[in-house]
Amino acid sequence: MKLRIALVQFNPLVGDIDGNAKLIIQKACQARDELNADVAVFPELALSGYPPEDLLLRPDFLGRIDQALSRITQNISNIAIVMGYPEQQGINLFNSAAVLVDGRNSLIYRKNVLPNYGVFDEKRYFQSGDAPGIFEINGTRLGVTLCEDIWRQGIVEKSQQAGAQIVLNLNASPFHSNKIFQREAVLRERIKSCGIPIVYVNQVGGQDELVFDGASFVMDAQGNVVYRALEFEESVGVVEFDLNNVAVPMPAEIAPIYSAISSDYKALVLGIRDYVKKNGFQGGVLGLSGGIDSALTLALAVDALGSQHVEAVLMPSQYTASMSNEDAIEEAELLGVRYHTIPIKPAFSAFSQMLEEVFLDTEPDITEENLQARCRGVILMAISNKTRRLLLTTGNKSEMSVGYATLYGDMAGGFAPLKDVPKMLVYALAEYRNSLSQVIPQRVIDRPPTAELRPDQLDEDSLPPYPVLDAILAMYVEQDRSMEEIVESGYDESDVRRVLGLVDNNEYKRRQAPPGVRITERAFGRDRRYPMTSGFRR
Repeated sequence: MKLRIALVQFNPLVGDIDGNAKLIIQKACQARDELNADVAVFPELALSGYPPEDLLLRPDFLGRIDQALSRITQNISNIAIVMGYPEQQGINLFNSAAVLVDGRNSLIYRKNVLPNYGVFDEKRYFQSGDAPGIFEINGTRLGVTLCEDIWRQGIVEKSQQAGAQIVLNLNASPFHSNKIFQREAVLRERIKSCGIPIVYVNQVGGQDELVFDGASFVMDAQGNVVYRALEFEESVGVVEFDLNNVAVPMPAEIAPIYSAISSDYKALVLGIRDYVKKNGFQGGVLGLSGGIDSALTLALAVDALGSQHVEAVLMPSQYTASMSNEDAIEEAELLGVRYHTIPIKPAFSAFSQMLEEVFLDTEPDITEENLQARCRGVILMAISNKTRRLLLTTGNKSEMSVGYATLYGDMAGGFAPLKDVPKMLVYALAEYRNSLSQVIPQRVIDRPPTAELRPDQLDEDSLPPYPVLDAILAMYVEQDRSMEEIVESGYDESDVRRVLGLVDNNEYKRRQAPPGVRITERAFGRDRRYPMTSGFRR
């Protein structure tokens, strides 16, 4: 006897209940009609999209979920559907999975383990279940689990003890670098305990700051991957199980695992594409300075949206080197992007004249530098408003960490693709993109970074060298290491003290920054939440 299980890796839109329901019906029919599947497995909270956040507190939202669930149940036959949805029972709300068979809801499984760390906030909304979920198809007993259930010992084992021959695990597992290896290692640990195959289905797509990479897979009872879907792409794949005594998955297509740098790049592209398209923008616009950050942002935007949907703006000042303009023009032309050159001197002169009386008897300082950045922000926001193209900011994680950015200037915008990309990774991503096709002039990569807001300015005038800065930031921001621990790792105490002070003192800036794609294990925003006003000192 055979059992064919389809893994439906799709891209839902949070809150688009009707649209998600149509996709679920369409892809279930595809699994049934084209792949002869007996069961179609969808991701966690597939009907609402993940994470729905405080939409879950709205009665009208939950009412529409119930209506859509009934509609799916009535419109599908001859295939079992296993799909995630928010289930309301009285005053309680559960993160649940429904098993729909022949026009009826044959099982509801309620997630046992609710994550409440990092980007996850499920205990704010859901109650946890405490029972295994088992259903039978073609004489085979399948256990249902949801995402975090697989990361804790005991839940999968409980399903196996209840008679499950195969475990289905429905996921909305966000991407960060090398996450795929963590997932597969965790499943191998579970399989050691339960000794049965596991089907792992993951969501794909961008949702605000999160990116879901898909990479759904099936492991046999020995912990071998017998099927893997492509990363960052929607797909419907099928795995056939031989049911003689035990369930044995037959080898199927195994998509390769991308290199870390390739996955990071693809995550950024997908995050930009889905944020722009799901929010109804007509494309993207950005300031192109001739520096590496804006060059990489331009390449990402073009790869995400197409060159015809991206616009670049050069905004030179009196401090802008001719090579910066030359490189920015070359970048735009290599990528086939329409660009404009709008010098900021007239705007800067006008603002300076307006402020002349207020600034009387003062010396030029960072105020005038910030004013230049704010002139550029006004220009870019005007173009964004007029063209309905989303303004993409170009600052990276290193700059955001230490406040090396101007509020209402280079921080002005709607989305920050490099918000979670440290400076040294910016260089690596630029080199990677050039390995595909040369779109960033080598001079841009080799040139010392500068904001060009005063004569002969270099970033290292204000900050430690970026390799040192990034290492200190990784330990403090992502690993919560103390100043003493960082110094003991071999870094100069004065550098460490200065960097940590900059991080702490610039929380207020980060709170006002646009959202951006999360690619590390700890990003600013959903992951790292520190008070702006704090008396804690290192």
